[in-house]
Amino acid sequence: MQTKRPIAPGAEEILGGYFPVLDHGFVALVDYMGTDDDIERAARVSYGAGTRRVSQTRGLIRYLQRHAHTTPSEMVEFKFHCSMPMFVARQWVRHRTASVNEYSARYSLLPLLFYEPPHAHFAHQSSVNNQGREAEPAAPEIYAAAVERWQQLRDHASDTYGWLLGEDVAREIARIDLPLSTYTQWYWKIDLHNLLHFLTLRVDDHAQWEIQEYGRVMAGMLERVAPLAYEAWLDYNVLGTRLSYGERQALARLLRPEGDGVAVRDGVSELSRADLRELGLAPREIRELLAKIEAPNRPDFSLDLADMRSAEEMERKMLAAVPEPDRPA
Repeated sequence: MQTKRPIAPGAEEILGGYFPVLDHGFVALVDYMGTDDDIERAARVSYGAGTRRVSQTRGLIRYLQRHAHTTPSEMVEFKFHCSMPMFVARQWVRHRTASVNEYSARYSLLPLLFYEPPHAHFAHQSSVNNQGREAEPAAPEIYAAAVERWQQLRDHASDTYGWLLGEDVAREIARIDLPLSTYTQWYWKIDLHNLLHFLTLRVDDHAQWEIQEYGRVMAGMLERVAPLAYEAWLDYNVLGTRLSYGERQALARLLRPEGDGVAVRDGVSELSRADLRELGLAPREIRELLAKIEAPNRPDFSLDLADMRSAEEMERKMLAAVPEPDRPA
């Protein structure tokens, strides 16, 4: 039966396909409702079938995004099936504007899959960011020792989990000492407005690298469902920035061609760091302002369809990792 729903051909191509993330995780777009056209129809409260050009739809969507008119984008929804380490899941659910149903270890046996960071992303604590890591990886010998210790801990946790199940201890008790590196999974449904907020925070360089990896795959899925909304989000949320009052003052003075008492070099006004401090900007604000006015590189979140796996393949992988309870003789 032919559907009467609006569809996005790019989304249909990946619907139900699973894209691996990290070593054992994945993201799948299970379903979606609405496209770019539905954002426009909601904004105009009109059926508008066949009466608009793409350029007009694009212009309206960009206007809505630029001026934070968010309710039309709430009419488009996404349903994902995701698997991630538990420490990533706990960051993820800080975003409360979604519906989530998580795998229950009280009811089902947990696959004994554990996340192991690659050496390239195993680093010392950042000296400037209390919740981040340094850009350069730690020494190989430290990484090797960490992997060995992780493996010992995970082997012991797995053995204990299997022993408790074999003794017919309740699953809700048997699970309690499994580490945060254990993988969980859920179905996650969210509207476009709140997905854009989630992705803006989670593809940012300041987010933990592991959750950035999920954000990048989901951004690629967004591009296939609503490419015009995706483009506007990149331009205004990812590559755009907000300015404080002091920053606006600084930029206004920088852009005055006559200089207005400010040093001028090659026809361009210049402000020193002392000038910026006089405008009330703290040292960190000065660093952030200078970063804001640098031209950023445009990210490419496009999905590689060669990475897509079937639901059956992912299910086999999960089932293979479910422990066989060690029943007593």
